[in-house]
Amino acid sequence: MKGRVLVIDDEKNMVLVIQAMLERAGFEVLAFTDAREAVEVIESEAFDAIITDLYMPGQGGMEILSHARRHQPQVPVVMITAFGTVESAVSALKKGAFDFISKPFDQAELLAVIEKAVRTHGESEKEPAPLSEISGSTSEKTPFKKHSSEQRTAELEVAFLGESSVMKELRRTVDKVALVDSLLLLDGETGTGKELVAQEIHARSARSDKPFIKVNCAVIPLEWMESEIFGFEQGAFSGAVASRPGRFELAHEGTLFLDEVGELPLEAQAKLLRAIQDQEIERVGGFGKIQVSVRIIAACHGNLVKAVAQGTFREDLFHRLNVIRIPLPPLRERREDIPTLALHFIARFNEKFGRQVQRLDEEASQQISQYRWPGNIRQLENTLERLVLLSDSTEITLRDLPEEIFQEEGQPEGERSDGEKRRAPQASGMTFKAAVRLQTQAAERDLISKALSETGGNVTRAAEALGLSRKGLQLKMKELGLQR
Repeated sequence: MKGRVLVIDDEKNMVLVIQAMLERAGFEVLAFTDAREAVEVIESEAFDAIITDLYMPGQGGMEILSHARRHQPQVPVVMITAFGTVESAVSALKKGAFDFISKPFDQAELLAVIEKAVRTHGESEKEPAPLSEISGSTSEKTPFKKHSSEQRTAELEVAFLGESSVMKELRRTVDKVALVDSLLLLDGETGTGKELVAQEIHARSARSDKPFIKVNCAVIPLEWMESEIFGFEQGAFSGAVASRPGRFELAHEGTLFLDEVGELPLEAQAKLLRAIQDQEIERVGGFGKIQVSVRIIAACHGNLVKAVAQGTFREDLFHRLNVIRIPLPPLRERREDIPTLALHFIARFNEKFGRQVQRLDEEASQQISQYRWPGNIRQLENTLERLVLLSDSTEITLRDLPEEIFQEEGQPEGERSDGEKRRAPQASGMTFKAAVRLQTQAAERDLISKALSETGGNVTRAAEALGLSRKGLQLKMKELGLQR
């Protein structure tokens, strides 16, 4: 179960839709169409998130929000309404709402908000210790047990885990800048944890009790970019049936995180520069100025200087954002942290999947430390999740690792000619023993594939041709990942 969610809406059909969507996603859902009943439940039962309509007969969403703040102050409350106005959105967020979504909404968007709200609730149990005190070591006594309540949450640990010099410097830098209300530019490759670092800086800032609003500039269509960031007035364009606040307004007195800021179109860049300098915005289709107090944290993946040179990013905006630049190192520049991160992920996925993986053997640990990890922490996490999920042993060995881990930098992944046959991994940078084992596995795979092909997939006849027992061949096929 992902978490327990309370749903409140006076429209029965809306409740049924949301309930079905969340239950399909693995949440436990308690739903009400009567706000009075829901209020009683909030007083007596625990939840990980609450979804409530804003306008309902009797007690409305704002009353639900206030009641939740009194009885379950750490539980995120998400507001939904068909009457989304600037005033109601800002008011709800100022009073502690986690997010605000207007009907009709996209189910994927609502699900993403709820998953984030539940995750945030899990992270809010303890006040964080200074980042400079986070240790990258993994004790032999408790490497794969549930972390104590005094330790950091799983996601935050991943963002700052490690004892390499670059990670120690990152933790010191975040400790220094968190309380300084200045613009920040997080510069790092995809998968290095830029959003998590931005969230931690916000959590440690004087604005921590105010909204943290994220804008991923790379996924918003260009024609919607300005209206998403700055909001719009009713009638500003076709489909603008009501005024709606932009992310700047929603982040008022809080933090606005501009991910992939280099993807902003030039016109939006000009408006962003004015908003930063003047601390005021103008909605699309509007004429009046709206005062805002927002801390900007921008993120890019090392392309802004080049973009300025090419004329696709304004030089004045770059210098305005680049007040304090925080580089986030890729994994290949902190290889000594990779085994520690791997053990952390093994612990997490043991708990998630009910597995009992104890460790990586020495060769597997050495090989993952040598790999370049172009997808950085995110790729490492996905790889360990797959390995733990598929593991039938207490140990991850070299033969369990996916083929791409053995590719040299710039070398394409192993080819498959018939869905099974793969090119033998190269031995460069590997131990002699590991290289021999991989070459042996490649030869075994080719021989078995050929025998199966010649016998039409008949395992018994293929085993006879290879001089193996049928059971022995089946075990070898499973070990090598071969099918009939």
